Amino acid sequence: MKLERYEHAKPADADERRKIKPVICYPVDSLVPPDLDAYRAAREGWEKLSETLVPPREARCFDVPAGCFFRIVGVEGPQVGDLNLWAADDIGERFFSGKTRALHGTHLSTGDRLWSCLPYLRPIATITEDTLDWYGFDAWGGSVHDVIGTRCDPYTHRLLAGDDYHHCCHSNLTRALADRLGRTRESVEPVIHDVLNVFMCTGFTRDTGQYFMKASPVRPGDFIEFLAEIDLIGALSACPGGDCGSEHSSDTAACHPLLVEVYRPVAPPRGWTSPQPNAYDRSHGP
Repeated sequence: MKLERYEHAKPADADERRKIKPVICYPVDSLVPPDLDAYRAAREGWEKLSETLVPPREARCFDVPAGCFFRIVGVEGPQVGDLNLWAADDIGERFFSGKTRALHGTHLSTGDRLWSCLPYLRPIATITEDTLDWYGFDAWGGSVHDVIGTRCDPYTHRLLAGDDYHHCCHSNLTRALADRLGRTRESVEPVIHDVLNVFMCTGFTRDTGQYFMKASPVRPGDFIEFLAEIDLIGALSACPGGDCGSEHSSDTAACHPLLVEVYRPVAPPRGWTSPQPNAYDRSHGP
């Protein structure tokens, strides 16, 4: 139960203060939108490079060359996944969910881009198709593919439940990246980062502002598809919460595998070039 926070009486002008209109923090009108028609046309005649089946409650890594596509596909039952992305030549450059959220909103869909961390801040993947775009926002303010949750992790589990659980998505992703790079888990854990919660249905409660989850609408055959804007290493965890309709970080939820498919087009999308890192000079002023 969240504690009552309101200890002070409303000022006389409280209603007027609340009526002040909001201002968008980061207007994106100056950003050149992706040419989705060109991106989608590039799928004609593509070839499948790889398939990676992610077992329930586990994670696997996959590689996507720049200009290629990858799909995350539901294959057996309702299942959510936690996605991490890194630049293949420098895992210090990784997906920045916070800035992606600031630019595109709490939940992502077709045409939105996944941005990398500072000082790089460039689009590293673009969503080219989303079969769950029909869901929109429901009556509770819930939607799918969020960048507001962090990832289930063993530290928070220890804090709240008092024991250790090793199949949290944070641990799954750590093991997967360590195996992919041939490094220790301790050495790669610092670059495991906040995720795109693929297929997860989430929002914030309107009374307490708490992060909530509800059963995902994903069904076998649903997918979300991306174009890799740079050479990527990806890692996907099939969350131990299954469809996250009741709990996460447990061995009791019904869980299912997820499939990652990577496709190479005959030629890159018309007019496409891989984006360069952010051009800010990094001087940080006088």
